[in-house]
Amino acid sequence: MKQLLTPLQKLGGALMLPIAVLPAAALLLRLGQPDLLNIPVMAAAGQAIFSNLGLLFAVGVAIGLARDNHGAAGMAAVVGYLVIIKGAAVFVTAPADVLAGVPEHAGALVIAAFKQQRLIEFTVPVGIVSGLLGGALYNRFHNFTLPSYLAFFGGRRFVPIVTGFAALPLAILLGLELSHIEAGMDSLSRAVLAAGPWGLFVYGVLNRLLIVTGLHNILNSFAWFIVGHYHGVTGDMNRFFAGDPHAGSFMAGFFPVMMFGLPAACLAMYHTARRERRAAVAGLLLSIALTSFLTGVTEPVEFTFMFLAPGLYLVHALLTGLAFIITNALDVRLGFGFSAGLFDYVLNFKDATHPLLLLPIGAAYFGLYYGIFRFAIVKFDLKTPGREAEGEPVPAARPAAAGERALAYIAALGGPENLESVNACTTRLRLTVRTQDAVDVPALKALGAIGVVRPSATALQVIIGPLAEQIAGQMREALAQAPRGTVAMAASLPAGPQGEPVSMLPSADAAGLDRATISGLLAAVGGPANVRDVAPTSSRLRIALADASRVDPEAIRRLGLRGSALVAPDCLHVIVGPAASAACMTLRELMGSTSAS
Repeated sequence: MKQLLTPLQKLGGALMLPIAVLPAAALLLRLGQPDLLNIPVMAAAGQAIFSNLGLLFAVGVAIGLARDNHGAAGMAAVVGYLVIIKGAAVFVTAPADVLAGVPEHAGALVIAAFKQQRLIEFTVPVGIVSGLLGGALYNRFHNFTLPSYLAFFGGRRFVPIVTGFAALPLAILLGLELSHIEAGMDSLSRAVLAAGPWGLFVYGVLNRLLIVTGLHNILNSFAWFIVGHYHGVTGDMNRFFAGDPHAGSFMAGFFPVMMFGLPAACLAMYHTARRERRAAVAGLLLSIALTSFLTGVTEPVEFTFMFLAPGLYLVHALLTGLAFIITNALDVRLGFGFSAGLFDYVLNFKDATHPLLLLPIGAAYFGLYYGIFRFAIVKFDLKTPGREAEGEPVPAARPAAAGERALAYIAALGGPENLESVNACTTRLRLTVRTQDAVDVPALKALGAIGVVRPSATALQVIIGPLAEQIAGQMREALAQAPRGTVAMAASLPAGPQGEPVSMLPSADAAGLDRATISGLLAAVGGPANVRDVAPTSSRLRIALADASRVDPEAIRRLGLRGSALVAPDCLHVIVGPAASAACMTLRELMGSTSAS
């Protein structure tokens, strides 16, 4: 199952790159209309993006799948896309009545337009297939070597060449079987649309349930870009912006949940937090609530309770499905270019059907979510933000400076030597690590991460929020400058609550953690009397202190350990690497023998 899940998750992440272009397209198209700014060139620019979605999907998917996100994969995908579309067009013949009354000199143009129109509904599927082909062949052949007299065409230059030849059979298949493929897609679209409210309910529920794996992007791409036909365009989103009055049913149901329901859940989390911790979590909860309300990005909210209360998350998924039934029953049709937030609601209000009805629906959803979440949190004592055990750090709403933040994430993920690849989608880092044991989840949460998902032994997803792509880019820049086998320097972790700087030194060999080093560590943290408890946490020792002021950071630095950080007023993390468990046992032995003497 994991062998199938991993490539599907990669596809789900890769699909976000072309989808991220759509807000620009929607803004240009909508703002350029006569009822707003009335700028035809702006409207034409937006329409151009929607008209070439297949090409954008080809480039975006290929780059997203390429192991180093290299543009050569995108170039190869463009070659594959053009070969398939133009190759298939050769097999399309125009019926005689198409040329009836057309002057002879214009016949070629009419036939070309007919072929283009016949293939237009296949552009997005062909774009995705071309992206898959380009990305896969790039990963296979980007280091391919040819004989010296052909060396110029080796490596990355070979990828577009081999992609073009690989796409040729697909062009022939599409051209020869066009009528059958067309009939199959039409039947599938009719079946989905004929499912009516229950089909929308299933879509809404699955959309939320699949978020944990990232596969919801595949489901969305099918609904938004393939299902249904209107004046030569396909997909609920495309049809909505093309003026189809029946489009928007696969998007309208998200608005009550994203604009009203999840912000209400944040309010419930705030009101159920401990009084002494409400001020600490207010900024975080307000930030993620506004993100959901304004932009429709919901994962930062959802991951605060997804793993704490799976049953509550299931209720959330069912309520999302129910919202689609309600909006469909009331004939509410509203689309978006990015997601179901206030910005898209206002921007597309004039093109929607009965958009005002979303306000009373949203008010009802606000009360429903607030009541359900407040009851569940109190009844089952859920450890939502502000209700954690004493000593656990509360994720910060404001991250550190960009360079320091990137180095901090690298260190918490086990250092440069543990990271094989760094990518991102809308709200999460998508990583490939050498070992999951080196990942320090508490340190990630102290940096502001909301959740962690481990799809496989080497795949790791860290849910951050809308800053995920920026952080991934900063991490890649830092990794390009950091030599393998070293760990980020002092600025890579945030200072502790007491203001002490964090030390971070080159990695010590696990074999160097001898008894003398552990004894020195015990003295540096104030001796046995100052240590309440010690436990291994991934690659760190988590030391509970009686008095943090007795810790000597400089003495820890001189021991040559990987680093240390005071993450709470009474909790010190010391990074020791893979030998953390053995170091913990030795430290406990030393504490026991010292007490006995």
